[in-house]
Amino acid sequence: MSQSTIENFASLASLVPHEIITHSLVEDVQLPGGHRMALVTLDNGFDHTKPTTLGPNTLLELHATLTEQKRRAAAGEIQALAITGKPHFLVAGADLSGVKNLTEPVHGRAMAELGHAAYDLLADLGVPTFAFINGVALGGGLEIALACTYRTVSTGANGIGLPEAFIGLVPGWGGVYRLPRLTGPEAAMTVMIENPLNNNRSLDGIAAAKLGIADALFEPADFLEQSLLWAEGVLGGGTTVQRPNAVEPNGNPAIAARWAAAAAKARAFVEAKTSNAAPAPAKVLEVFEAGASITQKESAALEIAALTELMQTNAFHNTVYAFLDLVQKRSKRPAGAPDAKLARPVTKVGVVGAGLMAGQLALLFAKNLKVPVVITDIDQARVDKGLAHIHGEVDKQLAKGRISGDAANRTKALVTGAVSKEAFADADFVIEAVFEELAVKKQVFAEVEAVVSPECILATNTSSLSVTEMGRDLAHPERLVGFHFFNPVALMPLLEIVRAEQTGEAALATAFATGKALRKTSVLVKDEAAFVVNRILLRLMGEIAQAFDDGTDAATADGALHPMGLPMTPFTLLAMVGIPVAHHVSESLHAAFGERFHVSKNQQVLISHGITSLWTPTADGGAEIPESTLRLLEFGNSPSTEAELLVRTQDALAREIGLMLDEGVVAGPEDIDLCMVMGAGWPMHLGGITPYLDQVGASERVNGRKFHQD
Repeated sequence: MSQSTIENFASLASLVPHEIITHSLVEDVQLPGGHRMALVTLDNGFDHTKPTTLGPNTLLELHATLTEQKRRAAAGEIQALAITGKPHFLVAGADLSGVKNLTEPVHGRAMAELGHAAYDLLADLGVPTFAFINGVALGGGLEIALACTYRTVSTGANGIGLPEAFIGLVPGWGGVYRLPRLTGPEAAMTVMIENPLNNNRSLDGIAAAKLGIADALFEPADFLEQSLLWAEGVLGGGTTVQRPNAVEPNGNPAIAARWAAAAAKARAFVEAKTSNAAPAPAKVLEVFEAGASITQKESAALEIAALTELMQTNAFHNTVYAFLDLVQKRSKRPAGAPDAKLARPVTKVGVVGAGLMAGQLALLFAKNLKVPVVITDIDQARVDKGLAHIHGEVDKQLAKGRISGDAANRTKALVTGAVSKEAFADADFVIEAVFEELAVKKQVFAEVEAVVSPECILATNTSSLSVTEMGRDLAHPERLVGFHFFNPVALMPLLEIVRAEQTGEAALATAFATGKALRKTSVLVKDEAAFVVNRILLRLMGEIAQAFDDGTDAATADGALHPMGLPMTPFTLLAMVGIPVAHHVSESLHAAFGERFHVSKNQQVLISHGITSLWTPTADGGAEIPESTLRLLEFGNSPSTEAELLVRTQDALAREIGLMLDEGVVAGPEDIDLCMVMGAGWPMHLGGITPYLDQVGASERVNGRKFHQD
């Protein structure tokens, strides 16, 4: 590297003065067969709660370290080099908090080039290089390992992958080129496209070894020792490395066909997941496809160009905001949460109801709190059916290998049933999951309050009803709190914690502590109809339903929001939620807020005729509304175009969120965004919902100001 290039990179590093540097610590290891190995440990000096990351200062130090080791290799002072990490981490990827400050294209290009300069040394050190993947290896962390000659991985390692398509980038330090040559193009597309777009999934050590990412797999207890012995075997010729999944295109038509087929499959997956609204997945595919017929150096040039371009996009900055500022930071320090010291211990939980939602709640509490959980219903048959369903769900998890036999037995034993609420007498926390009718819920709480202790916290899983009104007749309304989960309970991370007018600090603190123990992202919301997620989604769905009722054809109405890249279309969401449920909540919101929330007469017609979805599948894989359904419906004569309906919906959402913030439903727009990302699957590349509305101009059109000031 020239002096001018080093100075350019040093200038880049100066832009991130507060970077927590991951140091490259070197020690020489004398292997049993006589080979001397330089062992580089990546360590930021913190315990395992602070992941190691890669910023420009870190990469400069790594480059300098590897340059010196290359000199030593040429001088015969070392015969190999290995790189590993502090406990539980190889490297967790790029330092996004620093990268987001690199706002100029020249800075993005320099960051991309700096990574390649360091990693190219690993790939061409003059002696064999080894990566010992002892823990998390994400993004640039995994690319370090891919640049080495050989790799081992721990069975205890988790968080292995290339999540850049999720973050808004491409694997820009050699991963797009090197990974498919190790694993085959099909597995590479799973790691680079499917896993990131499936809620940012990653691999564990066993899965990584099975794909061919690692050459050897060892237990965590003596992982480093076994890896060193294995490396000695490779160096001495006693260990032969087999790579059955590895491929090299080299103009081979069969491999080229596999490459193209893998790309085509991934492209269809991207379309289904993002409606092609996010630029990063398309760039990953572009570089991947080109990589089948070019050199690594040529691929590096494409990666650098792609990173330079993507780092300037709204999609990348939105994703960093959503992922780093919201999911990684704000979710861990919920706005408005009381002092955790006020929380009461929860040693037994009661669940009122034995239906599907109650069963999901009971299983969640038993698995995560590991305390007794009792469900009740009006007769033994319902209770028995509920318990059987819970046991069946545990058996499914056991069959899939997600829990051990002992854990399955313990979880089943923790959940019991009763037909009398007397079973709640010694419970510390009781949550209801009964029919969404205010009178029914009030009666339930009156019966529960009659048998529980004065300290027992009462919680409602209502999705739209007034928690304040629910507690109006309680002797101790200060212990009632909203505890709104999203379906399916086990998978959806959001928990809306609702503070009613009389909810006390102890009840609220207990709710937040319980939510944390349940591994949920808890957001404090004010007791307003439908809270946050359902209020926003029903406003969105209401605009589409009204356009349809006014005469807009179904395909236009359902496709108008396509540019947003939402996880599903409005009519698909309607069918998933259930037309009766959506209609009922719409009526509640209409009663609370008036004409802003459209109540569709056509939806009532569908409910009356037992129709659960507008669309039915067609033979060619499409969907249509049956003529028999259309004949039941009535339409106006004022249709909208897709463009008109998109703008109208954007403006409606901006207005509704502006009103919610004025009403103090949440502390700020960040909480709105966190709720929509974690509770509604709002795309990360939009940054939640408020940055999107700012960027399309809806915030200023409707409210006269942006939600986020530049």
